[in-house]
Amino acid sequence: MSHHAELLDDNDPQPRDPQPRRPALMLLLRRPMRWLKWFALRCFALMLALVFLFAFVNPPTTWTILTETRAHPGTPHTWTPISEISPNMLRAVVAAEDANFCSHWGFDMQEIRKVVASGSSRGASTLTQQTAKNVYLWQGRSWPRKFLETAYTPMLNFVWSKRRIVEVYLNVAEFGPGVFGIAAAAKYHFKTTPDKLTMRQAAALASILPAPKTRKPDPNSPRSRQIISGAETIAADGRDGCLHLN
Repeated sequence: MSHHAELLDDNDPQPRDPQPRRPALMLLLRRPMRWLKWFALRCFALMLALVFLFAFVNPPTTWTILTETRAHPGTPHTWTPISEISPNMLRAVVAAEDANFCSHWGFDMQEIRKVVASGSSRGASTLTQQTAKNVYLWQGRSWPRKFLETAYTPMLNFVWSKRRIVEVYLNVAEFGPGVFGIAAAAKYHFKTTPDKLTMRQAAALASILPAPKTRKPDPNSPRSRQIISGAETIAADGRDGCLHLN
């Protein structure tokens, strides 16, 4: 090859590499991913709208109430404002279910760490988590339900007051087969009204909440006495301040 040809070869522009084509799979997934994003955003908007709605409007019923009262009819569910619920009951349910309720943001990380460290199978579910499950979701263990509960919990903690969370919880919680809400529970178990519940009665009701279908409210049980002691400690330490009981 001549020197002139070598110069021409050196000066020739190098051919550009063709632009990499998007994988065919990405092109196929683009539209489904767009629809999935659209669906997820609207689900989130609906969840947030329901959280805001029930911050001011009392939930008329729940999926659990509908299904369980159909199987166990006879105890009507009525709503009781928190101002008409004995402070004994408010302190008892916090002592029984979520002693750090006033200080955490919906998840009790201290309790979660204890459960993880101990390897225990017991849960560390807070009142906020239980309220999210009882109001918006269904009972039973499943990953989809737990995922939705985890999504709802910070929304409730951000939008609702702590006092509202306890009010709603006590009005939708199950206190026996087909016995939903503190009004039905007070009447069914002790023939009284929520505002007249004594500390012993309140502790007995709170003691059955983890397993309301199998446990009976016994004011003299070790669990009830433990709840009474916890409620007194919470009151003495001022850890019930978010309930505005004074």
